[in-house]
Amino acid sequence: MIIMTDPKHTNHPSSIPLNLSGEDDVPVNRWDKSVEVEENSYYWKGEPIMHKGNLTPNGQPTVVELFCGCGGTSLGFEMAGYQILLGADILAPAIASFGKNHTGVSTILGDIHKVTVEQMKALLGNTPVDVLIGGVPCQGFSLNNRKRHAGDKRNKLYLEFIRFVKALRPKAVVLENVSGMKSTGNIVETIERDLSEASGMTVRSQFLYAPDYGVPQSRLRLLFVGVREKEFDFSSIKKTHGPDTGRAYNTVGDALSDLPHLKANEKATSYDQEPQNDYQRLMREGIVANRLTNHQAPNHPADVIANIARTKQGEPLYERYHQRIRLSLSDLSPTQVSGGIRPSFQFGHPTDARGLTIRERCRLQSFPDRFEVSGGIVQGRVQTGNAVPPLLARAVALAIKQYL
Repeated sequence: MIIMTDPKHTNHPSSIPLNLSGEDDVPVNRWDKSVEVEENSYYWKGEPIMHKGNLTPNGQPTVVELFCGCGGTSLGFEMAGYQILLGADILAPAIASFGKNHTGVSTILGDIHKVTVEQMKALLGNTPVDVLIGGVPCQGFSLNNRKRHAGDKRNKLYLEFIRFVKALRPKAVVLENVSGMKSTGNIVETIERDLSEASGMTVRSQFLYAPDYGVPQSRLRLLFVGVREKEFDFSSIKKTHGPDTGRAYNTVGDALSDLPHLKANEKATSYDQEPQNDYQRLMREGIVANRLTNHQAPNHPADVIANIARTKQGEPLYERYHQRIRLSLSDLSPTQVSGGIRPSFQFGHPTDARGLTIRERCRLQSFPDRFEVSGGIVQGRVQTGNAVPPLLARAVALAIKQYL
């Protein structure tokens, strides 16, 4: 076990031998036969690295997040008035992002199987955990995974979540995954049963459609929720956009139109116009000195640039890959994906002849501009593709708060 206690180390510990500074850093051993299918080379396989934060309880409901990624769910709970105590994940760049954006919070980098209850309790001290949340890795269930099957070992990671439910005894639990889980055997019913037995709660699941909560992306997620002493009512999660709300869904244009235009391989570090709508104003909250981060365009070859330029908005960029399109300003974005071990650009910018910057991918996920993603463009795509949209998480958090 490695423990980092220096409160200045709020992001990824400097002792980890990884290069996270590059704009397009591709793992050098991606063809290594010892690396399993779709396993990221930036997974930390050594002993878990513990970083103890320096938070003082502030009276808000407390949250621990397992499989936290860069922290989309935690950010949504933070927006809803919760205090984040700890995040744990195996992906080094994701923990770097999590630490950078949740100052003073404890982190664990490593395989959750290797993390003991005693280690986690040592980081938490005497602070009780009100809500345990987790986004179990979704590749084993994803409809985008051509090799998905019920026996994929990643489908059993929810058992590690249950192990910490038993140990931490939270007042509420939230487990998230992709919609493809519903069509992978009877795994949903199994998780509901196992999680209910472990927590002493009645845990139920339901699909949530991200645009209903202000996210400009047609993303469908499956959430399991349980609270103590009562059965959680999913209708308490209030929709903010769409039919019967009086507010239209946010579109790609609503999300991106105020960001500086770029050519391939160009970068902008400040805004060049004012926000144009409520969504853009929300995304810019907390920005200091007009500072813009993660707005670096990919460095495409000339033929890729030409292909994007001649593709109409809303149409596929390649005949064989219909999921890779040039986005339309007037529509929702399709679901962003992480891209497995070789994440390439998925969407063409609607008006610029290039792929999206990480800032633009963040905008489509509802990450505010103050949120900085570590690790460069490639690993930034992994993190943003795997993340839970913060505005979706905020809606869930506000509903759970009523029960607490």
